Amino acid sequence: MQFKEPLFFDIHKENKDANVQELSQGLLCPQATLSPKYFYDEMGSVLFDAITLLPEYYPTRTELQIFTQQAHDIHAQFPKQATWVDLGSGNCEKAVNLFSHSMPSTYIAVDISVDYLSNHLKDLQAKYPEVDVVGVGMDFSNSLQFPEKLQQQLTQEPLLALYLGSSLGNFNPTEALYFLERVAVLCKKGQPGSGLIIGIDLVKDTGSLERAYADDLGVTAAFNLNVLRRANQLLGSDFDVRDWQHIALFNVQESRIEMHLQAKRNLTVQWHGQQRFFKQGETIHTENSYKWSIDNFTAQLHKSGFTSVQHWTDQKSQYALFWAS
Repeated sequence: MQFKEPLFFDIHKENKDANVQELSQGLLCPQATLSPKYFYDEMGSVLFDAITLLPEYYPTRTELQIFTQQAHDIHAQFPKQATWVDLGSGNCEKAVNLFSHSMPSTYIAVDISVDYLSNHLKDLQAKYPEVDVVGVGMDFSNSLQFPEKLQQQLTQEPLLALYLGSSLGNFNPTEALYFLERVAVLCKKGQPGSGLIIGIDLVKDTGSLERAYADDLGVTAAFNLNVLRRANQLLGSDFDVRDWQHIALFNVQESRIEMHLQAKRNLTVQWHGQQRFFKQGETIHTENSYKWSIDNFTAQLHKSGFTSVQHWTDQKSQYALFWAS
């Protein structure tokens, strides 16, 4: 038996000059930064998958628990015979876990890690031949402009947008609003019944939050340090990962987890005629993960253009799934 092949559109063309400029500017800021989008080369994607299996990292399993315990109510909102657009799909597992209750007619997986995504789609298409599987490699944090060949598909059926795993937390509230506004526009392209299902990590005690981002095995540390290897590849810098250590802290005032890489000694990093001296203890800020309250995020969804909002939480109210249409 010959299986059909998934379609794949790679519109995430690495702009080397833009990467160099962004990385260089970030490292030269008074508080040095590296964008979290640079986490997700193939190595980073594999490490993140490992993070989701850690006992300290509750979001992935809690999200699945809510889907399982509230399956009837949640899936009742999903449109039938719909096109699913899975934003930040990774290995597609989070969406595929839902196939036993709701099966899309077309599944469009979108991720910035092009090679990692394409490697998973062939097996997915073989496992679900009744579903048209499509991959789109793109940086959707900047644009939700899909290839021309997909435009008709996005309008001819109801559209279900998925943004799972609490990834919205990487955006600050202003960026999150802008992103959600674009998702609302995307959903409005679909036929009646279209909507968004999104996972959101909720504010909770500092200890639980910090443990989730600083596990005992050091997997999150490896994930964070890998961004230095990525910077070396893209920028031509001379970071030595042995000179840095991972730290995670909850910024109560900003309601966000911050991940940093802290210099273990005084050192200078050089790249393309530029350099930055780091004192021992100085950090590079690599990621934020904002935590929301139910009321604040409900208001954010309404503000972004959705008119109907529902939510479900786990018993401890650690995490929430929102349906918006």
